[in-house]
Order: sequence, then C-alpha cells, then structure tokens
Amino acid sequence: MEVDVQPRPGAQSEFTLPRLFGRYLLLDRIGRGGMAEIFLARATGELGAARRVVVKQIVPQYSFDPLFTKSLIGEAKLASRLSHNNIVRVLDLGREDGRLYIAMEYVEGFDLNQLLGRLSRRRIPLPLEFALLIVRAILCALDYAHRAVDQNGTPLGVVHRDVSPANILVSLEGEVRLCDFGIARAFAPEAPDPDEPQLESAMLAGKGWYTAPEHARGHDVDARSDVFAAGVLLWELCAGRRMFKRDDRSWSDPNRAFVIPELPDRGLPELDRLTHILTRAQAFDPATRYQSAREMLDDLENYALSTQLMASQLRFGTFLSEHFGAAFAEQRKQREHAADAALAAWGERVEQTDTAPSSSANESGARPVPQAPQWLPPEPLLRQPPRRRAEPTLRTLRGPDLPELDAELLQPNARRWLLPAGIVSVVVLLLLWLLLS
Repeated sequence: MEVDVQPRPGAQSEFTLPRLFGRYLLLDRIGRGGMAEIFLARATGELGAARRVVVKQIVPQYSFDPLFTKSLIGEAKLASRLSHNNIVRVLDLGREDGRLYIAMEYVEGFDLNQLLGRLSRRRIPLPLEFALLIVRAILCALDYAHRAVDQNGTPLGVVHRDVSPANILVSLEGEVRLCDFGIARAFAPEAPDPDEPQLESAMLAGKGWYTAPEHARGHDVDARSDVFAAGVLLWELCAGRRMFKRDDRSWSDPNRAFVIPELPDRGLPELDRLTHILTRAQAFDPATRYQSAREMLDDLENYALSTQLMASQLRFGTFLSEHFGAAFAEQRKQREHAADAALAAWGERVEQTDTAPSSSANESGARPVPQAPQWLPPEPLLRQPPRRRAEPTLRTLRGPDLPELDAELLQPNARRWLLPAGIVSVVVLLLLWLLLS
C-alpha cells in the first residue's frame, strides 16, 4: 500500500540489519513506501518456537499523530478479528522506539502487481480462468469481512477501502490473500471540519484507479465501495492492461461521468454476460451496484461454471510453479542465506558484547552480568539444570513455623553409626569370653 506522501527529512531512518525491535528481530527490508517500512522479521515465543512475520513500521510523521494513532488502533483491532483463508492475519500492534508497528502473517510469494509485471516481461498472458480465480478469492475475503460480527452479534462494519493489486498476495501454492484491511482509513481519517473538502482524504485512503465515485466525493463508504474496486480489478485482469493510465487523474473529478471502457477483443467466452457483471460491479450509483460481494461472487462463479473456467488453487499453483518455480526457489534461497547470515552476525555481536570487558563497574568493582537477548530461543545448552530441593534439617526448620519432627528427621545420620557400633559390640563380647575362660 503506497501513497504519494513525502516524509519529512530523517523520517525513514537507516540502520544496520539485523536489528532487535521489541520482541521481533528484523532480518531484511522487503518494502518501503510513504507510510511505512516493511521488514521480514523473526518472532520467537517463550518456549522457543520461531516463525517468520512481516513487521510494518509506520513512519514518524504518522506515528506521532494522535488522530492517526487512534484511527490505526481502532482499524487494526477490527482487522485482528478476521480469520479467513483469503485474508492475511494481523498478529500484533504496538509502539516501539517511538514507532507504531503492525505485525502480520508472512506470505511467501508476490503481490499481484509483481506477478503481473513478471508475466508481462515474459510475454505470458494470464489465463482467464486464473484471473477469475483471483477475483473470486478476493470476493470471498470481502464477503467474510463485510459480514463479520462481534461476540454480541453486532456487525463490525469492516470496509477495506484499498482493494488493489499491491494488497493482494499470491503464493507459489496458488493461495490468494487480501491484506491491510481498513488500514487505509487510518492514513486518511475523516476531516474534522464537515465543510472541508475530503477529496485529498479519498486519495490517501485508496488508490485512485480503484476508488468508487462516492469515495472520491468524500461521502460515506460501505461494502459496495469494495465491490466497485473488485470490478475494476476484474476488468484489468480480463483486459490484460490497466483501466486508467498512471497519470490519469480523471477519477479525482467529483463531477466525472464514469464510463467503463470496452474490453479489448481477446476472444473471451460469453462476452455479453461478462460485460454485464463488470457493468453492474462498477455502477456509478451504489444503489444500482451489486449490494454485496456475495452477489457478485455468485454471478462470477456461475459464469466460470458455464464457460468451464472454474480453476482450482492447485491448478493455479501448478501454473505459477511452471513459470516461476526456479525464480521462487532462488529467491527463497537468497532470503534464507540472508536470514542465516543476519542471525549469525547478530549472534557474534551478542557474544562480543557478553565477553567484552564492561567499562562500567559498580563501587565494589564487580561488572554487571550481560543479559541474554530476548529473541534467543531457550536451547538446551542455555537451560539451567533444575535446582534440587534442599533436604530439611534443623537449621532450615527453625522459627515459629517449625513443623512437628519425627525421630528419623532428628537423627538424619543415625545409619552411619550402625557399623562402628556393631564392631564395638563384637569386641566387647570377645573380651568377656576371654576373661571368663
């Protein structure tokens, strides 16, 4: 999710990786935008279980904005309630070193922008069946999120506001997931003055090419605004190109008359039926649009069934593996090597810190004992053997709470005197026998 916002000087700090950031070890910077820096990180639980996560560090000009902070916390709390196969889960939200951050699931793969770019460079068209699969997966995610309720059955009112290729992740296994639910709203909260134009907020809260007309006008948005964005996405995947050029700002005109361009002639089956789905999804008036993601999903699935274009995740994964499997394997290898090197470098740094003489000493001359980093797993070599419980003795049992002691406890060493006593008894009996004889 990128927005054309210029950060103030020094807002995006440079630092050496790996770096400990709260309970996360940042391994690699995998993205950067005007609103956040994105890192591949490692999180380690109390029992040593480690997992890869994505940590989004919010840039300082937003991190210190109280209005933004309040909005982000509210939206992230809503997003953390969502658990669906087609949604990237929000795992954590917090503040560390003065920076707000969001930790999310790590999906190894491409975002849809990257995937389409690789296909374009190799001149490989995206088969229509897989284009429909991607949009169907996004509609499944939207339908679930729009219908989500709290523990009392009250609708959460979740609206994504930024359904776009940059927020759609695709794994090599053919998984399609939608990320950043509601986060766009935090970066463009409603203007406090009702008379203030909200067009700039609409620009920030979603990419213009996928922004519904009511959103561009600063009006209230609901699930139908996400349906509009899904319609634009479907048009682009079917056409094989963008609906609007990057420098086209006609979408930002509040008085625009939105016209859906005709699909290029690519031999698409039942074109009239597909055009009807696109027209209804992108209707200018929300009242004439699909009223829910489920409605659009039903029509799209019926179209896929009737045209025999109902693809599966398995087939999509096979397509991706055939064309990008080697590149994926190389990317994974480089990431693993980079992560291993980062961890090794961090371990050496920690070891040097532990073994180096400290310049600070207390009054008695003793130097402080270095603490182990929190991210290190409790490996067996790091574990301390369990302490044996001390045997109760008279010394340890003094005081008012002294329990009633038995004879064996009072004579804990009685057994070791048995042998000498036996020897003495034998000697005494032998002497008496000699005297009597």
